[in-house]
Amino acid sequence: MSFSEDPTLQEVAQVIANARRQRKTIDPISKTYGIATVEDAYAIARINTDLKLKAGVKVTGKKIGLTSKVVQQQLGVDQPDMGVLFQDMEHLNGDEIDTASLIQPKVEAEIAFVLGQDIDDPNPSWSEFLLSIEYVVTAIEIVDSVIKDWAITIYDTVADNASSALYVLGDQPVGLGALSLSETAMQMHINGQLVSVGAGASSLGHPLRSAYWLARTMAANNQPLRRGEVILSGSLGPMIPARKGDIVDVSISGLGRVGCRFA
Repeated sequence: MSFSEDPTLQEVAQVIANARRQRKTIDPISKTYGIATVEDAYAIARINTDLKLKAGVKVTGKKIGLTSKVVQQQLGVDQPDMGVLFQDMEHLNGDEIDTASLIQPKVEAEIAFVLGQDIDDPNPSWSEFLLSIEYVVTAIEIVDSVIKDWAITIYDTVADNASSALYVLGDQPVGLGALSLSETAMQMHINGQLVSVGAGASSLGHPLRSAYWLARTMAANNQPLRRGEVILSGSLGPMIPARKGDIVDVSISGLGRVGCRFA
């Protein structure tokens, strides 16, 4: 029996999808349904990904999460995870975010890579991976768990598409060779107050290493990255709760600014 036919995994996927649609929280699925392996958690996420694809929603990229030790400590997990980005999740610099469409959102500052070519090989060389990157932009990821009070394990967040809800991209692309990404400094302000700082090295030591891991892992799982897709390479600092009325502004040295307002 394939994962798509497993009645328990199908049920959990439906519960998560319903919670997102109804904007309500649920108890941890790791406890309620005994989900205790990363493989089962990714299978649940894949069921909901396939349903969105069947509904005609376009994939726009992939994300790696839990790359920052600070965020791992916040959530009590000890390894990164990955998820899928869709066109209905994408926003641009300065956009308003509909807070009512979210449950318990938090914001993270990230470096985003945009690909100039497909990555089909599950084991590309470092140089092949670098050649695939067209440019880099500043980004905000809006994460939003369906699990009550963010009381998640790695299994809960993986099953919930790595707790990804929306993302905001900066509008000034920069060439990869013009940056020293591990040394970039990040500042996040909400309503003019500094709430988070970090550096490129916070994402698995280097944002490119983080993105490289993601590209290889997604290709090995038959979800290869495609030309034009976005890689969100992981948070550069702690995630911060966002509320209606908040104005979020992120600056990353060498990449400029990106912002949004929660309406």
